[in-house]
Amino acid sequence: MTPRTSLTRSGPARSGPTRPAGLTAAQGTAMYVGAVLGTGVIALPALAAEVAGPASLVAWLALIVISVPLAATFAALGARYPDAGGVSTYARLAFGKRAATVVGWCFFLAVPPGAAAAALFGGAYVASAFGGGRTTVAVTAVGLMVAVTAANTAGVRVSGRLQFVLAGLLAALLLVSVALALPHARAGNLEPFAPHGWAAVGPAAALLVWCIAGWEAITHLAGEFRRPERDLPRSAGAAVVVVGVLYLSVAFAVVAVLGAAAGGSEAPLADLMALGMGDGARWFAAAAALMLTAGAMNVYYAGAAKLGAALGRDGSLPRVLARGSVSGEVPRRGLGVVAGGALAALLTVVALDVGARPLVLLATGSLVTVYAIGVAAAIRLLPRGSRGRAAALVSLGAVLLLLVMSGPYLLWPLVVTGAALLYLRLSGGRAAPTAGGPGVGRAVTGRG
Repeated sequence: MTPRTSLTRSGPARSGPTRPAGLTAAQGTAMYVGAVLGTGVIALPALAAEVAGPASLVAWLALIVISVPLAATFAALGARYPDAGGVSTYARLAFGKRAATVVGWCFFLAVPPGAAAAALFGGAYVASAFGGGRTTVAVTAVGLMVAVTAANTAGVRVSGRLQFVLAGLLAALLLVSVALALPHARAGNLEPFAPHGWAAVGPAAALLVWCIAGWEAITHLAGEFRRPERDLPRSAGAAVVVVGVLYLSVAFAVVAVLGAAAGGSEAPLADLMALGMGDGARWFAAAAALMLTAGAMNVYYAGAAKLGAALGRDGSLPRVLARGSVSGEVPRRGLGVVAGGALAALLTVVALDVGARPLVLLATGSLVTVYAIGVAAAIRLLPRGSRGRAAALVSLGAVLLLLVMSGPYLLWPLVVTGAALLYLRLSGGRAAPTAGGPGVGRAVTGRG
């Protein structure tokens, strides 16, 4: 018999006994690494160096520091309220259904353009190694989408094992490529340190916001952990260390090894590996890029599909999507919407030949909005004096800074907000009946 666990503002959901089929802390760490490391390390070190020169390393360091309280905040929320709704659940408990619907829509609709951009980044590396130009990029991107969709259709347990393998291989490849390239580093490449002035660090940091998006993604899978109250914080803490080391290592190598040429590199990781192992290493760079891309897309497809099911369950999306919101079920309908939206976004930018940048900006604006609402909910929900609430208070200033840096790209989440509220008004927001109870904030279901 499946126990029903309380999820209210008065206290946390009890996870009950250990779930042998759930995600482990190691798998959770791998999924965090895949979600946060993602595709930023493929292209953004070069783009940031183009804007700020070696001073872009300051922007990298600042964003990694910001990641510490953000990761702690969302891990504390996920451990206390393990539900497929993730940040949407926390917004519901703290501020009500309208806020939950808005944040749910912002995250759900950020994933398709973000996944399409990630697939294009991976495809660009394959094209740089094998040729074929735009055709190779597009075909590779579609192939990645098909593979990740198939992995998630098989269920979260398969996705967790896959993510563990991907993250391990990825970390090894990145560290090996950096280690082989560093002997080519030159101190002169760090001078002048701020060729465009210190004011350029801000725009560089704005570009790099994409790289720290992901600390909220695993909250949608919190209910899939064996012991979320223990394993989720451990996973987040380990992932912060791994991601920080990898980001700083690659960013430093790009600047110190490639020098002024870094800003013009379309495949900086491939250039690093070629210096260390010869031009044949570009094939390995393409493999690393594919693993990075697949890892990021795997986590976001899984999290967004679960979120779509939870939103359907709670009446924030059509009830036809509700199946799969219960822990252990595969949300195939939500997954279909995410995969279809990502494919549509991909085909649109390919047809218009505008590249991945518009997709990145759309996704980033939405995810910063999700962060803002999530941190505000944490301050209201987490117990006074707890480490999680202290982390949320520190995160508040960081998120406000990210909002300022997002600037005009907040227009997209504003449009999404209007659409979400209009949907609620027209539909009445009726929740779908589930085995675990009628909607988030009353009860969720855990496996015994």
